[in-house]
This record gives sequence, structure tokens and C-alpha cells, in this order.
Amino acid sequence: MRLTLFTDYAIRVLLFLAAEPERLVTVGEIAKKYDVSQHHLVKVVQDLVKNGYVKSTKGRGGGMRLAVLPNDINVGQIVKQFEPEMQMIDCSDCPLCGNCSLPRPMNEAVNAFLAVLNKYSLKDIIEKSPNMSKTIIGI
Repeated sequence: MRLTLFTDYAIRVLLFLAAEPERLVTVGEIAKKYDVSQHHLVKVVQDLVKNGYVKSTKGRGGGMRLAVLPNDINVGQIVKQFEPEMQMIDCSDCPLCGNCSLPRPMNEAVNAFLAVLNKYSLKDIIEKSPNMSKTIIGI
């Protein structure tokens, strides 16, 4: 299973903010740290704000931080929300469509993938990555 860059960036932004909960962080700072396009991150952050995961303050001295506790942000939920078309195969143009049982195990595989991710919150990831905060803040 491969996630889109949009979902990848959403998870990276959330992890960055979870590792730095005490201060406002800018999109530019995150883009620089991860060496990714600031333009793409802006769109990701807009979706994270719209979905209530991130609070954003505009203007000088502005930035963003998590809107909810890391313990309340489920990794599986993020993936499901940012990957709405999550399917392993597209059977719509297949001549066997409707006469083949392959879609069922493929759907089961996606559900198993999400079930594993549903076991983890951002807090779990941060706690199991003791050097993440040091890496993010550059110590």
C-alpha cells in the first residue's frame, strides 16, 4: 500500500507539531526541515486546519500548532481521511467485473492495513521515537 504525498505530508506536519507542542511553527520551517515544497505544505495545512487537527494564526508572529492532543489524533483516521479513494485495484474497466472475487480480498487487505494504523496515535509515535524532538528542533 502506498500513500499519496498529500497524506505523507499531513502525517509529517502533525508529527512535527506534536514534537513541538509548546510553540508556534511556520509552514516554511517545516518545509525546510523536511526539504519539501512549501507550496504543497500550505495546501496540506489548510486541510489539517479545516479538519480541526491544527490551529493557525496569521500575520507577524503567527504560525500553527496542534488543535487537539497528540493522544487524540489517530494515525489510521488521518490516513483514511486523506486517502478517501483507498483501493488497491480498480475493477471498473475489467471484463471480469462482477464475476470475480478478487475485490473482496483486496478490500480485506486495505481494512487490515487501516486496522494496524488505528492502533497508533501521534503520541504513540512520538513516545516510541525518543530522538524525534531533538531532530526536529535541531539539537
